[in-house]
Amino acid sequence: MHLVRYLSPVDGRPIPGVRTGDSVAPLEGVNSFAELLRLPLAELQTAVGKVGAELPAAGLTFLPPLDGRGEVWCAGVTYERSRGARMEESSEQSVYDKVYTAERPELFQKAPAWRVVVDGEPVGIRSDSGHDVPEPELAVVANSHGEIVGYTICNDMSSRSIEGINPLYVPQAKLFAGGCALASGIRPAWEVEDPKNLGIELVIERDGTEVFAERTSTAKLVRQLPDLIDVLFLPNDFPDGVILATGTGIVPDLDFALTEGDVITITIDELGTLTNTVATGRAPFTFLATTNLEGTR
Repeated sequence: MHLVRYLSPVDGRPIPGVRTGDSVAPLEGVNSFAELLRLPLAELQTAVGKVGAELPAAGLTFLPPLDGRGEVWCAGVTYERSRGARMEESSEQSVYDKVYTAERPELFQKAPAWRVVVDGEPVGIRSDSGHDVPEPELAVVANSHGEIVGYTICNDMSSRSIEGINPLYVPQAKLFAGGCALASGIRPAWEVEDPKNLGIELVIERDGTEVFAERTSTAKLVRQLPDLIDVLFLPNDFPDGVILATGTGIVPDLDFALTEGDVITITIDELGTLTNTVATGRAPFTFLATTNLEGTR
């Protein structure tokens, strides 16, 4: 089962629902994901069990699994591979080594709900960046009470060339049009037995040919997921919920860079697949600026 948002085939309204296999059923009595993520975990679990009539998933337009005042945040340098890659590319290597072992994790805001793209939509690379990579990440979904309610897939698109110049450029390396992609579905937390033992696979194709493929596991994540959520919520309120991407354990070698038209596919065991095609600059993402607080494009 996955929690999803989709456009009504009747009137185009965004509808929260439950996807099971090839069918989708609307949630009854819940009008948005923001409303759903305001509920305590026990009430949320009850709410997703109340659904209407099923309809075929084929032909529906699915939306990012976040709306209203929802936000996406990221944790950085949470895998040994990430620490090594950041140190390799950076002019200030020690900061990455220190944060990897520090008590306080690196956390940063990635995108508000309206900036998020979903499976099948393009992802972006900056026009002023010459070296860009995807970062496949397990994403933790928390309600407004700071409880973990589910998991999804995030592609934290990143400019290695900009961040490599100076770590203070991280906001520019991470926040840009099309820089944050989420899978369309959230797998409820009560259906995932061990989120710290999920395989993650990244495949990149160029002109129909596979140019990169690698697999890792969340077992290599050095932080505990509840600890990351606790640190995130300590100084912040998230009235409509938050999605926290937990860092990447896959980083291509320095001689690899994305180009326009590359197809990125991220698969996480038990969660599904996220696929996006690379586009350059702001123009391909003007549709995001029309997204309203209800999450309608």
